Amino acid sequence: MKKHKGLKITGIILAAMVLFFAVINIIPPKKNVENNPFVVGKGALPMVAAHRGGALNNPENTLLAFREAVETIGVDIIESDLYLTSDGYLVYNHDSYIDETCNVNGDIPLEEVKKLCEDESRRHYIEDMTLSELRQYNFGYYFEDKNGERVYKDVTDIAEKGLQIATVDQLFETFYESHPELMFIVEIKNGGEKGKKACRILADNLKKYPDYQDQMVIGTFNDEIEAELKENYGDLMRGAPTGTAAKFILTQYLGVNLFDTGDFACLQIPLSYDLGVEIPLDSQSLVNRAHRRNVAVQYWTINDPEEMRMLIEMGVDCIMTDDPVLLREILKEYT
Repeated sequence: MKKHKGLKITGIILAAMVLFFAVINIIPPKKNVENNPFVVGKGALPMVAAHRGGALNNPENTLLAFREAVETIGVDIIESDLYLTSDGYLVYNHDSYIDETCNVNGDIPLEEVKKLCEDESRRHYIEDMTLSELRQYNFGYYFEDKNGERVYKDVTDIAEKGLQIATVDQLFETFYESHPELMFIVEIKNGGEKGKKACRILADNLKKYPDYQDQMVIGTFNDEIEAELKENYGDLMRGAPTGTAAKFILTQYLGVNLFDTGDFACLQIPLSYDLGVEIPLDSQSLVNRAHRRNVAVQYWTINDPEEMRMLIEMGVDCIMTDDPVLLREILKEYT
């Protein structure tokens, strides 16, 4: 008798748990953001984001690359990273130092530069240099075209060619009149007080270009800067930092996404995380659940055509790639 009673109680508990999970997955979750221009809508093709301006097509993070990406390739989004110079300018560069993308060390092979940079004290850091100092250098110096030719190595008119380091206001000014629809994914790389100053400078620049304010999503790997953006720049859209993204993904996989309290606009993720074991993130369910919260799903950095096709067919919102020329060709297959 006691055994049957115990089984009955267990059955009731299991039924209650099943009902609980069913209910929380039926109830529409609260939207992270009400209006999200980075969500493309059901059945639409993903946006093309030129990672570093399209690093395989042109010298990364230069005005030349940005112009080609927007005016020739026709990308929807420019993606890049921001650093603060010693005299308070925000410039585009992937690394905190400039040695591997310009001729700051003179005419030496890139492999020697990389070896030199293993000693961190010998690197040329952006935060230690003024904008004027940075603008002396050719940021197309080591770029190789598809034939392996260093086509910009000997350019002398680097400013006219667009091979100087680019500032935030330069980029906005370049496209604001001709491409008011252009969108941006940026990451603030500085932490501490410099990172907070970078937030302020970026926000001040966006006030001069108000259309772009609602067409930019800002990310950071720094918890302090994430808190700064959330507290003092709540009108700007944010991407999910790593910890927040991991929490969101976990709640989706466990089916308890109703309890996630994130307020980010974009989930920016690779195809997998390596946590000792490979955690795949190319999940249709994850995309669907993010969309229920009006969160855009943006994958990086995708340069393989088969991976591009897979993500297109999953209905993702954006593919970040170093090769937007290739992605544009792949997208033509779906039109």
